[in-house]
Amino acid sequence: MGNERVYKIKFSAVYPLLVQKVERKDRIKAEVDAVTCWLTGYDEQGLQSQIDKEVDYETFFAEAPQINPNASKIKGVVCGVHVEDIADPLMQKIRWLDKLVDELAKGKAMEKILRG
Repeated sequence: MGNERVYKIKFSAVYPLLVQKVERKDRIKAEVDAVTCWLTGYDEQGLQSQIDKEVDYETFFAEAPQINPNASKIKGVVCGVHVEDIADPLMQKIRWLDKLVDELAKGKAMEKILRG
């Protein structure tokens, strides 16, 4: 799937899948919200507003209040690609979120996920 197609996917369609992924591993929706807000700078109300508006990934990240300055510390592999090596800034942000959710699902401690 080309990047442009990924960018147009509605965040509201992906979000429940992220929650399901962590819930299968005995984590909770609030933790998905916490890592998403940490990465994007949205507060709970802002995050819910974006979901309700059914914005696409491109808009979700374009309207993010502030990408966390520690996001560049997110390292590792998602879908066979090292997130730190992704050249496209938007795709990197999408994969950063994927990586944070993966770490939640793998049982990593929240303090370690939210690179302080």
